[in-house]
Amino acid sequence: MLNKVPEVTIWFWIIKILCTTVGESFADYINETLGFGLLNTMLLFTAIFVAVLTWQMKTRRYVPTPYWLTVVVVSVAGTLYTDMGTDQLHIPLWKSTAVFSVLLAVVFSIWWLRERSLSIHSIDTRSRESWYWLTVLVTFALGTATGDWTLQLTSWAPAQSVFLPLGLIVGIAALWKFGANPVLSFWLAYILTRPLGANIGDWLASPKNATPPEPVGLGLGTLITSLIFLGAITATVIYLSISRSDVIETYDATHVPVVTTNRTKEKIGLVGFIALAVATVGIMTWAHNQPHSTCDPTGASETMPACPKAAMTPAETKAAVAKYQGLARKAIAQDKAGDTAGSHATVQTMRDDWDADAPALTPVNGTTWHALDDQMDAVLKTYAIDHGSIQPAPAAEQEKALQVLLSDFTSQSF
Repeated sequence: MLNKVPEVTIWFWIIKILCTTVGESFADYINETLGFGLLNTMLLFTAIFVAVLTWQMKTRRYVPTPYWLTVVVVSVAGTLYTDMGTDQLHIPLWKSTAVFSVLLAVVFSIWWLRERSLSIHSIDTRSRESWYWLTVLVTFALGTATGDWTLQLTSWAPAQSVFLPLGLIVGIAALWKFGANPVLSFWLAYILTRPLGANIGDWLASPKNATPPEPVGLGLGTLITSLIFLGAITATVIYLSISRSDVIETYDATHVPVVTTNRTKEKIGLVGFIALAVATVGIMTWAHNQPHSTCDPTGASETMPACPKAAMTPAETKAAVAKYQGLARKAIAQDKAGDTAGSHATVQTMRDDWDADAPALTPVNGTTWHALDDQMDAVLKTYAIDHGSIQPAPAAEQEKALQVLLSDFTSQSF
């Protein structure tokens, strides 16, 4: 086959950053605004990823449309895999970062041992292309975990957080220009485009007047941000399809190859990469030690842990369970009486109290709390509360979900 990936030109990096921004904003739109839920959104985009990757793998050369469509979808999927571990499995971000770093090292090691090259200029066999896309998927997941962990440690706003990955990418580009190893330079910059694009997406989509600790941005929303960047990606792909300026064979035919391999410069470049890593650790340590909120009192932040609260006493726990049983019974009675508005208001109150009590109930028995929280979410979905634009379910379905929740509160033991 001809090479299956594009030449690394300025267009490559522009469209890569556009794709990573879409990965952040579109995943949030499907998951939160449309109310698909994190698990369903992850499964949906995993299926889409398999479909578009199959299309890409069937081509015999680099074609912009299937290639960049695959990058867009893998950016969403990689984001969702990390978010799934953080939000649903409650894996700390530092652990996610460590796990994906080790996984990426393993993938690179096996790829090197099998193919003796990590260069994207030789993706011309099915085996190499398979390793390439596996690496891309892991880099997106790692970039998501690293970016979110950075925000957690520093409490930077999205606009501020853009500058760290941007500065590192500029530093890597300068070292590459000097003579640092091109393959290492490429993959380091590739990983960093993920937090850069995600931070740009958060900055554009976040509301102008947000309640701390939620991020403040330009207020475009996740849908508008996604549409803007998808439009930019489409325009760029059309241009590249017509010009073919990023096809490696075309590029090689119109550019004079320059051999810049120099072992001494590569060693100096490696020292430069280490210096960038040390400087990054120093900046993050300094930012972490500055006065700022280190936890979220509402428990709603994606990147900041909920502020710890003292666990409820047995008496307080019993009273809380009785309160939720009473609210569930009240909502059931209102549904049976045809009081739709009253039932909705009661469930809304139950949701608000549940969120407020979560930091003090979870330490009592985390397993029980998570089981009840899942059923609470099922109830909220029937009322279309916190589930975007879906329509409320019929009263009978709402009553059925409430009955299950009431039964769980009776049978589950804190």
